[in-house]
Amino acid sequence: MSTTAKPMARKAAPWVAAATLFVGGWEGMQRVSYRDVIGVPTICYGETRGVKMGQTATKEECDQMLADGLLDFAEGVRKQMPGFDTMPPSRQVAVVSLAYNIGLGNFAKSSVRRELNAGNVRAGCEAFMKWNKAGGIVFRGLTRRRDAERKLCLEGPG
Repeated sequence: MSTTAKPMARKAAPWVAAATLFVGGWEGMQRVSYRDVIGVPTICYGETRGVKMGQTATKEECDQMLADGLLDFAEGVRKQMPGFDTMPPSRQVAVVSLAYNIGLGNFAKSSVRRELNAGNVRAGCEAFMKWNKAGGIVFRGLTRRRDAERKLCLEGPG
């Protein structure tokens, strides 16, 4: 599996290192593709885009894939949230983590995005807790992750 490095300028965002540690810790790393709880082929730190069963990756490829994926998702979030760049870094980590986990399409429809865009920080951060299901089933790990994201979202000025 080969990865293409993204331009270094993209990695300068202050939240990227924190997001990599945060998301990587929640996702865990699997170097051989597997099916997630709803059957989607997944590899490394929860990457699903273009993944095929039987695929393998080195730790370095997984690390790069996560960093690149977070930057890609951040670009998608930025298009949906004009105030993204002025958010506290902890809130940026939280929203990118959520978007990475639920996908940009679901993020676009979320009350998290709507409320934060409307300036309702508390309501937007509390709305993270609505995203604790996969395939309609509540998962304890997702509930814990959403609570951690909610807490990050609430840090800093509203």
